[in-house]
Amino acid sequence: MRVLLVDDDRVSRSVVRCLLQDRNCEVTECSSAVEALIELVDADYPMVLSDINMPGMSGIELAGAIKQLSDSWRTDIVLFTGYADIKSAVDALRAGVYDYLQKPVDPQELTLTIDRVAEHQALLRENKKLTDRFQDEVCAATEATRRELFSVKKVLAESIIGKVGVFGESTRKLLEQAQQFHADRSISVLIQGETGVGKEVIAKAIHYGVTMDELTNRPFIAINCSALTPSLFESEMFGYEAGAFTGSAPQGAKGKFDMAQKGTLFLDEIGEIPLNLQAKLLRVLQEKEFYRVGGLKKIKSDIRIICATNSLIEDQIENGTFRRDLYYRLKVGCLMVPPLRERKDEIVPLANAFLMDAAQQKKKRFHLIAPAAAKLLKEYSWPGNIRELKNVIEYVAFAYDGEELQVNHLAHLLGEERHSQAFSQELGSDVVRQQMVLHFPSSGYSLKSFCDDIVDEVILAHDGNQAAAAKYLGISLRALYYRLEKKRIKQEISKI
Repeated sequence: MRVLLVDDDRVSRSVVRCLLQDRNCEVTECSSAVEALIELVDADYPMVLSDINMPGMSGIELAGAIKQLSDSWRTDIVLFTGYADIKSAVDALRAGVYDYLQKPVDPQELTLTIDRVAEHQALLRENKKLTDRFQDEVCAATEATRRELFSVKKVLAESIIGKVGVFGESTRKLLEQAQQFHADRSISVLIQGETGVGKEVIAKAIHYGVTMDELTNRPFIAINCSALTPSLFESEMFGYEAGAFTGSAPQGAKGKFDMAQKGTLFLDEIGEIPLNLQAKLLRVLQEKEFYRVGGLKKIKSDIRIICATNSLIEDQIENGTFRRDLYYRLKVGCLMVPPLRERKDEIVPLANAFLMDAAQQKKKRFHLIAPAAAKLLKEYSWPGNIRELKNVIEYVAFAYDGEELQVNHLAHLLGEERHSQAFSQELGSDVVRQQMVLHFPSSGYSLKSFCDDIVDEVILAHDGNQAAAAKYLGISLRALYYRLEKKRIKQEISKI
């Protein structure tokens, strides 16, 4: 072990040096504390053995100065003195010395001290080595984990949000707005657009965030309102307590509001909620609390609401099938997703992206879209929007193979378009003929009666097919049922 021996007394220093050398120590001598500090700057000494009483800087002051060095842990300080007293021993301990000896130095005691210092320094240095290695390994593992987490987030984003491609200005603006809404959970959002334009993708972008480093782990609960029957609406949305109704689970059940706590509840097809249930939903949104069916305990809700609809809520409000106050409660933020036919610059890039994915999944060679096929895709009206485009491309990748997607691969699409146009023209002429038989009485003709008569004539033109009539009128089937039911009740009342 390398020892730095500090003593102003040359004779005493010589005696101690001999004792240290007999114990296989490499000794460097210094006659003052200042000289010892200079030596410590340039060399590594696991042990400093110093006299306490020296002119200028004492051994205790030397110990304090050594402890101020950045790598002082590499040196254990042992002091010795011929004037032992309690005060000097206490001062030495306070200065952080490792041990304290008396002159004349006892050889056996010195040997034990050297062994203890050697063991202590070995432990310190091994610990430092392990700590440094641990930090290096932690940094390496952290970097690997960060890369892995980024990869997982990317997969997660693509699985829950989808591969969102920004191929046009309208999509870019939509995603920018979605990111703005993502930053503030207090704002409810209404997303409007035709079927298949990607309203749920936008809803997930609002909830999870567009950038992968901001992906939230809060719950996203989606529910299709058109699939809920009025009798199940409350129990599905708010849950129920044990024994709330016949056939209920013995332990009760949580509802969608429970599942979405601290997260987002996505209400798709919000316009399909029956009128009498809209009031219950409005109350929960206003008061931010609800009761489970059959429950007595009021439950606080911390939920962001995102709604989507493919119908014009404003028309439903005028028709009396949607509450105006609920509409304005939901429409704090509003996003209108344009149909694909109004985003023609995005059709071919989207088709390309879908083609690459489908070809990879089905192990086909497709990687290009021929110019003629691209022209056909852009000219098609895409009534089913992005969903229809994706389905068409997936069918092509399933049924055909080649380097390029050609026009003949889209023959079924061209035939469907022509058939659709012919059907629309034929149906349109029938409806026009039916409308022409409407008579306007001179005594007065209320707007409501006029609308009722138009509905009757359109249903007649469709040979009683109410679903086709609702589609032609641009309203939901539920709205058509509601209108017909109101008319029937009114007629029964007038007969009384």
